[in-house]
Amino acid sequence: MIALLKENPLLLLFLVAALGYLIGRIRVAGFGLGVAAVLFVGLAVSSRDPDLKLPELVGSFGLVLFVYTIGIAGGPGFFASFRRRGLTENGLALGLVLVAAALSASLHWALHLDGPLVAGTFAGSLTNTPALAGVVQTLRETAPGQEALLARPVVAYSVTYPAGVVGVLVAIWLMRRFWTRGSVPPSKSAGATAGELVNQTVRVTCAAAMATPALALCHAHGLRALFGRMKRGDVVSVVTGATHFEAGDFVVVVGDEASVRAATLLLGEACEEHLDLDRRMLDFRRIFVSKPSLAGGLLRELALPARFGATVTRIRRGDVDLLPDDDTVLELGDRIRVVGPRARMDEVSRFFGDSYKALAEVDVVTFSLGIALGLALGMVPIPLPAGASFKLGAAGGPLIVGLLLGRVGRTGPLVWTLPFSANLTLRQLGLVLFLASVGTRSGYAFATTFAQGGGLAIFAAGAAITCSTALGGLWIGHRFLHIPRDVLVGVIAGVHTQPAALAFAVEQTESDQPNLGYSTVFPLATIAKIVIAQLLLTLLR
Repeated sequence: MIALLKENPLLLLFLVAALGYLIGRIRVAGFGLGVAAVLFVGLAVSSRDPDLKLPELVGSFGLVLFVYTIGIAGGPGFFASFRRRGLTENGLALGLVLVAAALSASLHWALHLDGPLVAGTFAGSLTNTPALAGVVQTLRETAPGQEALLARPVVAYSVTYPAGVVGVLVAIWLMRRFWTRGSVPPSKSAGATAGELVNQTVRVTCAAAMATPALALCHAHGLRALFGRMKRGDVVSVVTGATHFEAGDFVVVVGDEASVRAATLLLGEACEEHLDLDRRMLDFRRIFVSKPSLAGGLLRELALPARFGATVTRIRRGDVDLLPDDDTVLELGDRIRVVGPRARMDEVSRFFGDSYKALAEVDVVTFSLGIALGLALGMVPIPLPAGASFKLGAAGGPLIVGLLLGRVGRTGPLVWTLPFSANLTLRQLGLVLFLASVGTRSGYAFATTFAQGGGLAIFAAGAAITCSTALGGLWIGHRFLHIPRDVLVGVIAGVHTQPAALAFAVEQTESDQPNLGYSTVFPLATIAKIVIAQLLLTLLR
């Protein structure tokens, strides 16, 4: 069997990927390895023979796909996170990453670990695959052909990764158990987001709501809601920002439950009539945004009320419903709910494209050009003190370029963003290729490390780093920065770039607030760990 796998690397790749996915789905007390199980299966399969490994190109290709698609998807959120409260949360995240780096560096003297082991321990204790990828890529460029050296950071990462996951889960559980009192309720946080969207038909009776146009009314009262359709007498029409309500109007309000309740009190009284179900004059349809020329544009620029007499009341992006406004930026793959004249709905569909097939396609020109720019940036040497230098490599360069292009969205006719579904598929494929590659190329060294001793010391050191950053970050954020508790646990999950911790936090809090904290710090934390891991590798050799 070993000889067969050595002669057929594709068979080895897909066998490791399939077994890894099966094992990753196994959950114990709510915890599972997920896609990271592919790494451990690769380690186990290749532990019997040093030649049982995948070609190096497989891992490099997967790495580039993975980090570039992360950047493209995270670009808008990354730059938006520096506004308002995001500065505090990103400052905490960066501080915790620096603390983890300092603790990791101390292992160089305390346990006499070399640079590759220290860098791998740092990446594993913070469960960050892109950081490990950056270290491996740097070693490939600076020490080509030295497979034993290339395996050292992977071994340290593999040893410390399980404690990195469990440590964060335990820290979040402890906070929920002992730090309940004195926490700021999620609803009070400045960054609170809307929950599940609902709608309510409201009868206008309050005079105060009749003196101000609809859009100004929402802004004046801070409502996270919009008005869809309106019935005045026997006429049903779409509400625009300039609409003035009159007594007796029936208005459909869309938003999260709290905002809909507030809007109902502002306008008048809720009624049993389901105006949104009346499709005789106005219809609604869910439409895919698949036309590249619309990607990256503001919703207000489409002038839908003037062009079609229509309006967008919801946007489905991935698995999340978003409440649109004039400043909403459309992305390829958005599924929008449009309300408009029944006779013009086909015309509206053609305007947006509404092609599911187009959403599965990738613009090879912009995708390849973006990756090429990222690889070029990764090859630029960045000077360090004492004449040393480092490179962002195939992990950092494409990630940074992806963030920038994701923020830009489009340059003239060039659309840099990817449809949501295509992005997820490419990202998952890239991660599986990378994990399978590094796992099979490091399994023999991993087994040798434990056989010869030393693995337990690295495991304990990684667990100490994880627990120190997780518990310390929760205490500082709670005690001094006054970050809302449910947002804070998401921040800690984002610092450790740990989806399992995020899922656990969401389950524990029964709230979407952890998602807010996670998405706010994830891009900066990822970039910081990629750069710092390579600095540790370079400075501690």
